Parts: sequence; C-alpha cells; structure tokens
Amino acid sequence: MIKIRKYQHCDARALWQLKQQTIRRINSRDYSLTQVRAWAPDEIDPAIWQKRVDGMNPFIALIGDKIVGFADLQADGYIDHFFCHADHQSVGVGRALMQQILTQADNQNIARLYSAVSLTAKPFYQHFGFQVVKQQQVETRGETLTNFIMERRL
Repeated sequence: MIKIRKYQHCDARALWQLKQQTIRRINSRDYSLTQVRAWAPDEIDPAIWQKRVDGMNPFIALIGDKIVGFADLQADGYIDHFFCHADHQSVGVGRALMQQILTQADNQNIARLYSAVSLTAKPFYQHFGFQVVKQQQVETRGETLTNFIMERRL
C-alpha cells in the first residue's frame, strides 16, 4: 500500500539518493552515460540540495517506512520534481503522487499544471492528460539533454 505524506526536513538526503539512482538506472534508457552523470552527479553540495528541496516542499510516497517516490507542486502549477524509486516502477507510486498533485491543484484552484519532462517520463505524463507544448534542449553541467515542456489544463 502506498501512502503519501508531507515532506520533512530530514528527508532531503534520501530524496537526493532516490533521484540520483532513478536517473542513473531508469533515465539511462533514454540518455547517454555522460548525460546521466551530468544530470545526477556523484557529488552535490548537500546544503544547496537541502535548501532546494525545502523550498519545493514535495509530497513523499511511502511503502511501509521506505521512501519510494516524491513530487512537488508549486503555487503556479509547476511540477519541478517527480521521481519514483528505480526498484518501484510501474507499481502505482507515480499514479499516487499524480493523484496527490491533482487533488492539491484542485484545492488551490490551479488552472494549469506544467513541467519540464524527460524523454523517459513523457509517456507517463501523456497518460495523465499532459500535452507537449514544446521540445527543448537544456544544458546541464556541460551536457545537452532533450526534454519537453508539457502542460495539462484543469
């Protein structure tokens, strides 16, 4: 059973590890090794990540006591991060997080959700009614990655 709870300050390290491992193990299907290493480097500044994730205030998905995913919704409808643990793909974690986002958006009267979505996540977002607004190339630590601005009108 998947539970969703609010973010806690002490979750930051586990969220970075989940993000890094998901990018390296799952997104590596669609991106090169050098792109993946740039996107999810070996070393990050923990203080910078802590500040970023504190500001995102994501929803945390749990199976038992284990964090298996996280996603956020910003006040303007932007989804900055949406990651499901590499070992817990296709078991409903993403669906549970997206349902939480949709509920939160409804509660906050947000009319439009949007995100910069990876090649890997594009089909997932399309399944939930998001449409591609544009394809773009973004530079991350010297590597160029393709992603998509996708949106869903509510």
